[in-house]
Amino acid sequence: MSDSLRPSTAVRLVAQRELNTRLRTRGFLIGTLVILAAIVGYLLLQISVFSGMGTTTVGLTGQATAIAQPLRQAASQVGLDVETRQVSRAEGSDQVSAGELDALVSGSVAELRVLVKSDVDEQLRALLDGISQQQVLQAKLLEAGLNPQQVLGEVGSTRVEVSTIEQPDPERGQRLVMAMVLMFLLYMGITTYGAMVAQGIVEEKSSRVVEILLSTVRPWHLLLGKVIGLGLVGLVQLAVLGVAGLAMASMTGALTITGIATGTLLWGLLWYVLGFFLYATVFAGAGSLVSRQEDMQTVLMPITIVLVGGFIAGFTVIQQPDSTAATVLSLIPPLSPILMPSRIATGTVSGLELGLALLLTVATIAALTWLGGRVYRAAVLRTGARVRLKDALRAG
Repeated sequence: MSDSLRPSTAVRLVAQRELNTRLRTRGFLIGTLVILAAIVGYLLLQISVFSGMGTTTVGLTGQATAIAQPLRQAASQVGLDVETRQVSRAEGSDQVSAGELDALVSGSVAELRVLVKSDVDEQLRALLDGISQQQVLQAKLLEAGLNPQQVLGEVGSTRVEVSTIEQPDPERGQRLVMAMVLMFLLYMGITTYGAMVAQGIVEEKSSRVVEILLSTVRPWHLLLGKVIGLGLVGLVQLAVLGVAGLAMASMTGALTITGIATGTLLWGLLWYVLGFFLYATVFAGAGSLVSRQEDMQTVLMPITIVLVGGFIAGFTVIQQPDSTAATVLSLIPPLSPILMPSRIATGTVSGLELGLALLLTVATIAALTWLGGRVYRAAVLRTGARVRLKDALRAG
């Protein structure tokens, strides 16, 4: 083994080799473009389809055209977006069949009739019932010699007093979407590039390239350079996707909390770096135990299970980010890189929780890096049968 290279130079050269090799591959470019296309598709779908899902289009014919304004006013009070169109009965019936109208309303105001394709929206039914009932009530009040406007005004001014413990968060929907996207990208990034570390080590072992490399650099320097190089590749991809997605979401109006989103993205990049280093040397140590690609999945399975478990737990954490379970899970170091950024996106993480999570994660990185490096140093030159973990630890 030669000591001609300084440690920093050896690590830099190995990292540079991995960075240049991976960034120039067609797979990296295609993978990045595919994910970008998925983001663009989602945003376009949200604009073209989801924006219209909250609008109920109602056709009015005959005497029912008189309820157009009362119907829209009543709908706005309950948060329902109703669009009214004046049509003939034949036109309205055809448009309901074609799905252009959600409902066709006909008849007198006191006796409204509704035609729908299959089922009527319950909120719309309640609004139409209310309009008809008001009309009937006005008629009965006149029969009783009372002033309908005065009575209905007094009835309409009666409201239930509502008190809230917490103010509703108007940004909650966008925060949840950010948390979901960030969790997915971090899970995929850590899993993909962690597996690349293991795959590269197995390839170098099976081709005996590692023997040539270790004649120039030390095992620890080779491992650290490989981890840093692949980590930078993943960081570049995540940054490109994050910045591009943020820009597109802002331009299309799908995202209005750009400042919060930018801060969330920066935290996501930091947690990706921590998560990758947390798992990369473990992936490397596991990969060094085998010499064939066919055996790699077996040794990586325990690591993958932990990551999958964190990803699945993330759905619960995002729905209830301030719960005790979410707080505890996000503080567990193997899960923190996936769960903590998602909680940060929801705005429910305190400074104490964030500091504790960072401290625990960094401490775990140090411990797992030492452990993974020890296994790698002991097993990387051993080819043939799978090396048992306890043997590698004993030899390392």
